[in-house]
Amino acid sequence: MHRKIKSYVLRAGRVSNRQQQGLDLWLKDYELPMGNDTLDLAQQFHRIADTVVEIGFGMGTSLLTMAKNNPQINYLGIEVHKAGVGSLVADLHDHQLSNVRIMAHDAVEVFQTQLNDDSLAGVQIFFPDPWHKKRHHKRRLIQPEFIQLLAKKIRKGGFIHCATDWMEYAEHMLEVLSAEPTLINQQVTGGYSPKPESRPLTKFELRGERLGHGVWDLIFNKL
Repeated sequence: MHRKIKSYVLRAGRVSNRQQQGLDLWLKDYELPMGNDTLDLAQQFHRIADTVVEIGFGMGTSLLTMAKNNPQINYLGIEVHKAGVGSLVADLHDHQLSNVRIMAHDAVEVFQTQLNDDSLAGVQIFFPDPWHKKRHHKRRLIQPEFIQLLAKKIRKGGFIHCATDWMEYAEHMLEVLSAEPTLINQQVTGGYSPKPESRPLTKFELRGERLGHGVWDLIFNKL
Protein backbone atom coordinates (compact mmCIF):
# COMPACT_ATOMS: atom_id res chain seq x y z
CA MET A 1 0.00 0.00 0.00
CA HIS A 2 1.52 3.30 -1.11
CA ARG A 3 -0.68 6.15 0.05
CA LYS A 4 0.61 9.60 -0.93
CA ILE A 5 -2.59 11.50 -0.07
CA LYS A 6 -2.71 12.12 3.67
CA SER A 7 -5.94 12.09 5.65
CA TYR A 8 -4.88 15.06 7.76
CA VAL A 9 -3.44 18.54 7.39
CA LEU A 10 -0.88 19.70 9.93
CA ARG A 11 -1.79 23.13 11.23
CA ALA A 12 0.32 25.36 13.45
CA GLY A 13 -2.27 25.47 16.21
CA ARG A 14 -1.76 26.99 19.63
CA VAL A 15 -0.01 24.81 22.20
CA SER A 16 -0.82 25.69 25.81
CA ASN A 17 1.81 25.93 28.53
CA ARG A 18 0.68 22.62 30.03
CA GLN A 19 0.77 20.88 26.65
CA GLN A 20 4.25 22.25 25.95
CA GLN A 21 5.37 21.06 29.36
CA GLY A 22 4.12 17.58 28.46
CA LEU A 23 6.06 17.66 25.20
CA ASP A 24 9.24 19.00 26.80
CA LEU A 25 9.36 17.00 30.03
CA TRP A 26 7.39 13.76 29.78
CA LEU A 27 6.93 12.78 26.13
CA LYS A 28 10.17 10.82 26.29
CA ASP A 29 8.55 8.49 28.85
CA TYR A 30 5.73 7.52 26.49
CA GLU A 31 6.81 8.06 22.89
CA LEU A 32 7.85 5.21 20.61
CA PRO A 33 10.11 6.37 17.76
CA MET A 34 9.79 5.12 14.21
CA GLY A 35 12.48 2.51 13.57
CA ASN A 36 13.81 0.25 10.87
CA ASP A 37 12.32 -2.85 12.51
CA THR A 38 8.82 -3.68 13.69
CA LEU A 39 7.99 -3.02 17.32
CA ASP A 40 8.32 -5.65 20.01
CA LEU A 41 5.19 -4.61 21.91
CA ALA A 42 5.96 -6.78 24.94
CA GLN A 43 9.35 -5.08 25.25
CA GLN A 44 7.95 -1.59 24.76
CA PHE A 45 5.23 -2.04 27.41
CA HIS A 46 7.41 -4.18 29.68
CA ARG A 47 4.75 -6.89 29.78
CA ILE A 48 2.70 -9.25 27.63
CA ALA A 49 -0.88 -8.00 27.29
CA ASP A 50 -3.56 -7.31 24.71
CA THR A 51 -2.68 -4.19 22.70
CA VAL A 52 -5.27 -1.83 21.25
CA VAL A 53 -4.31 0.98 18.86
CA GLU A 54 -6.27 4.24 18.73
CA ILE A 55 -5.74 6.21 15.53
CA GLY A 56 -6.15 9.96 15.86
CA PHE A 57 -6.77 10.32 19.60
CA GLY A 58 -7.29 14.08 19.39
CA MET A 59 -6.77 15.61 22.84
CA GLY A 60 -6.61 12.12 24.32
CA THR A 61 -9.68 12.32 26.56
CA SER A 62 -11.27 9.03 25.57
CA LEU A 63 -7.94 7.21 25.38
CA LEU A 64 -7.04 8.37 28.89
CA THR A 65 -10.40 7.17 30.24
CA MET A 66 -10.08 3.78 28.58
CA ALA A 67 -6.53 3.33 29.86
CA LYS A 68 -7.67 4.14 33.41
CA ASN A 69 -10.65 1.80 33.18
CA ASN A 70 -8.68 -1.07 31.62
CA PRO A 71 -5.24 -1.28 33.25
CA GLN A 72 -4.85 -4.82 31.92
CA ILE A 73 -4.79 -3.56 28.31
CA ASN A 74 -1.89 -1.86 26.52
CA TYR A 75 -2.90 1.16 24.45
CA LEU A 76 -0.89 2.63 21.58
CA GLY A 77 -2.16 6.07 20.58
CA ILE A 78 -1.32 7.60 17.21
CA GLU A 79 -1.69 11.36 16.72
CA VAL A 80 0.17 13.93 14.63
CA HIS A 81 -0.98 17.18 16.26
CA LYS A 82 1.33 18.52 18.96
CA ALA A 83 -1.39 20.02 21.15
CA GLY A 84 -3.17 16.68 21.47
CA VAL A 85 0.04 14.76 22.11
CA GLY A 86 1.13 17.24 24.78
CA SER A 87 -2.28 17.18 26.43
CA LEU A 88 -2.40 13.39 26.67
CA VAL A 89 1.18 13.14 27.89
CA ALA A 90 0.51 15.65 30.68
CA ASP A 91 -2.59 13.68 31.71
CA LEU A 92 -0.71 10.36 31.65
CA HIS A 93 1.97 11.89 33.86
CA ASP A 94 -0.58 13.32 36.29
CA HIS A 95 -2.38 9.97 36.61
CA GLN A 96 0.87 7.95 36.55
CA LEU A 97 -0.44 5.54 33.93
CA SER A 98 2.01 3.08 32.44
CA ASN A 99 -0.20 1.23 29.92
CA VAL A 100 -0.12 3.88 27.16
CA ARG A 101 2.48 4.57 24.50
CA ILE A 102 2.34 7.26 21.80
CA MET A 103 3.52 7.52 18.22
CA ALA A 104 3.36 11.01 16.70
CA HIS A 105 3.43 9.84 13.10
CA ASP A 106 1.19 9.13 10.12
CA ALA A 107 -0.92 6.11 11.07
CA VAL A 108 -0.60 4.60 7.58
CA GLU A 109 3.20 4.58 7.88
CA VAL A 110 3.04 3.15 11.40
CA PHE A 111 0.89 0.24 10.28
CA GLN A 112 2.94 -0.33 7.15
CA THR A 113 6.34 -0.47 8.84
CA GLN A 114 6.14 -0.73 12.63
CA LEU A 115 3.52 -3.35 13.55
CA ASN A 116 3.67 -7.11 13.08
CA ASP A 117 0.86 -9.06 11.47
CA ASP A 118 -1.63 -10.64 13.90
CA SER A 119 -0.19 -8.63 16.81
CA LEU A 120 -3.12 -6.43 17.91
CA ALA A 121 -6.27 -7.09 19.91
CA GLY A 122 -8.02 -4.21 18.18
CA VAL A 123 -7.98 -0.84 16.43
CA GLN A 124 -10.26 2.06 17.25
CA ILE A 125 -10.88 5.12 15.09
CA PHE A 126 -13.20 7.63 16.71
CA PHE A 127 -14.53 10.63 14.78
CA PRO A 128 -11.95 10.85 12.00
CA ASP A 129 -12.11 13.87 9.72
CA PRO A 130 -15.07 13.18 7.38
CA TRP A 131 -13.69 15.36 4.58
CA HIS A 132 -17.30 16.04 3.69
CA LYS A 133 -16.72 17.80 0.36
CA LYS A 134 -16.87 15.30 -2.49
CA ARG A 135 -13.58 16.45 -3.99
CA HIS A 136 -11.90 15.67 -0.65
CA HIS A 137 -13.30 12.14 -0.21
CA LYS A 138 -9.97 10.75 -1.42
CA ARG A 139 -8.44 12.08 1.82
CA ARG A 140 -10.65 9.96 4.04
CA LEU A 141 -8.73 7.56 6.23
CA ILE A 142 -11.25 4.74 5.89
CA GLN A 143 -10.44 3.28 2.48
CA PRO A 144 -10.42 -0.37 1.31
CA GLU A 145 -6.63 -0.67 1.18
CA PHE A 146 -6.20 0.80 4.66
CA ILE A 147 -8.85 -1.48 6.20
CA GLN A 148 -7.15 -4.44 4.54
CA LEU A 149 -3.87 -3.31 6.15
CA LEU A 150 -5.49 -2.96 9.59
CA ALA A 151 -7.05 -6.41 9.30
CA LYS A 152 -3.61 -7.95 8.67
CA LYS A 153 -2.26 -6.49 11.91
CA ILE A 154 -5.20 -7.68 14.06
CA ARG A 155 -5.21 -11.22 15.38
CA LYS A 156 -8.14 -13.58 14.81
CA GLY A 157 -11.11 -12.42 16.84
CA GLY A 158 -9.70 -8.91 17.14
CA PHE A 159 -11.79 -5.87 16.34
CA ILE A 160 -11.96 -2.66 14.33
CA HIS A 161 -14.22 -0.08 15.99
CA CYS A 162 -15.08 3.10 14.10
CA ALA A 163 -17.38 5.93 15.15
CA THR A 164 -18.51 9.05 13.32
CA ASP A 165 -21.12 11.78 13.66
CA TRP A 166 -21.29 12.32 9.90
CA MET A 167 -23.99 10.09 8.41
CA GLU A 168 -22.63 10.01 4.86
CA TYR A 169 -19.22 8.99 6.18
CA ALA A 170 -20.87 6.32 8.34
CA GLU A 171 -22.45 4.87 5.19
CA HIS A 172 -19.05 4.93 3.48
CA MET A 173 -17.42 3.21 6.48
CA LEU A 174 -20.09 0.51 6.54
CA GLU A 175 -19.62 -0.17 2.83
CA VAL A 176 -15.81 -0.39 3.11
CA LEU A 177 -15.77 -2.54 6.24
CA SER A 178 -18.46 -4.88 4.91
CA ALA A 179 -16.49 -5.42 1.70
CA GLU A 180 -13.37 -6.66 3.54
CA PRO A 181 -13.60 -10.48 3.38
CA THR A 182 -11.54 -11.08 6.55
CA LEU A 183 -13.96 -9.10 8.73
CA ILE A 184 -17.47 -9.76 10.00
CA ASN A 185 -19.93 -7.26 11.42
CA GLN A 186 -20.71 -7.75 15.12
CA GLN A 187 -24.29 -6.89 14.22
CA VAL A 188 -25.53 -10.18 12.81
CA THR A 189 -28.23 -8.35 10.86
CA GLY A 190 -25.67 -5.90 9.46
CA GLY A 191 -25.63 -2.17 9.95
CA TYR A 192 -24.51 -0.12 12.93
CA SER A 193 -23.82 -1.20 16.49
CA PRO A 194 -25.25 0.39 19.63
CA LYS A 195 -22.66 2.55 21.34
CA PRO A 196 -20.66 0.16 23.56
CA GLU A 197 -20.00 1.14 27.17
CA SER A 198 -16.29 0.76 26.45
CA ARG A 199 -16.27 3.91 24.29
CA PRO A 200 -16.32 6.98 26.55
CA LEU A 201 -18.59 9.90 25.70
CA THR A 202 -16.61 13.03 24.83
CA LYS A 203 -17.66 16.63 25.45
CA PHE A 204 -17.86 17.03 21.69
CA GLU A 205 -20.25 14.09 21.41
CA LEU A 206 -22.41 15.22 24.34
CA ARG A 207 -22.74 18.64 22.74
CA GLY A 208 -23.73 17.00 19.48
CA GLU A 209 -26.38 14.91 21.21
CA ARG A 210 -27.91 18.04 22.74
CA LEU A 211 -28.10 19.51 19.25
CA GLY A 212 -29.76 16.39 17.91
CA HIS A 213 -26.76 15.08 15.99
CA GLY A 214 -26.49 11.34 15.43
CA VAL A 215 -23.48 9.14 16.12
CA TRP A 216 -22.87 5.84 14.36
CA ASP A 217 -20.65 3.03 15.71
CA LEU A 218 -19.35 0.18 13.58
CA ILE A 219 -17.62 -2.83 15.16
CA PHE A 220 -16.19 -5.59 12.99
CA ASN A 221 -14.19 -8.65 14.08
CA LYS A 222 -11.50 -10.55 12.23
CA LEU A 223 -12.61 -14.00 11.16
